[in-house]
Amino acid sequence: MTSNAVVRLFLVDDHPLVRDGLRARLDPLPGIQIVGEAGSAAEALAAIPAAQPHLVLADVGMKDMNGIELAAALHARHGEVRVVMLSMYDNPEYVQQALQAGARGYVLKDAPAQEIVAAIEAVAAGGTFLSPAVSQRLFRNQAPRPLLTPRESEILSALGRGESSKQIARTLGLSVRTIEAHRQSIKRRLGIEGQAELIKYAVEHARRFSVD
Repeated sequence: MTSNAVVRLFLVDDHPLVRDGLRARLDPLPGIQIVGEAGSAAEALAAIPAAQPHLVLADVGMKDMNGIELAAALHARHGEVRVVMLSMYDNPEYVQQALQAGARGYVLKDAPAQEIVAAIEAVAAGGTFLSPAVSQRLFRNQAPRPLLTPRESEILSALGRGESSKQIARTLGLSVRTIEAHRQSIKRRLGIEGQAELIKYAVEHARRFSVD
């Protein structure tokens, strides 16, 4: 893209009011054209080939396929489409997972409108962008921390609240087998052996991994 080209933008968020707010902020700007929107990652993947956006602005915390998983899918299927994550969470784990998935930017939902615009412009021009608050948290803590996906963090937080795999599966709309697979993945990432140790860890760290 040239620096004076109009950025074709696609919005992905499971809250219609958030999409309406973003459209109201961004669509009037001369350098941005919103070419489509979706309420889920699946809808986005179906619509993006026809919409042909340059850039996708996607929420992290969506149900079913989350925004980071969407970024990975877009990176694999439509490598020319750049992704900026829009998130309520400034957790360094999420930021690192998003960048590893192929996202080029990460902006907080409560950031000023001009910061979101700056992220869109920077990424559309071939650069990267992190909200200043995100950058500060990302580089402030030097101690290594386990990397969990947002879905794994949800499940660990639920385990810390005493929920069973069946309860978690019902809440998230997933199968019990899928929840058990996530539990095994969490144990591998954290270096935990047994179920009792996993539950103990979850209870002790529930707040840290909460995505509410």
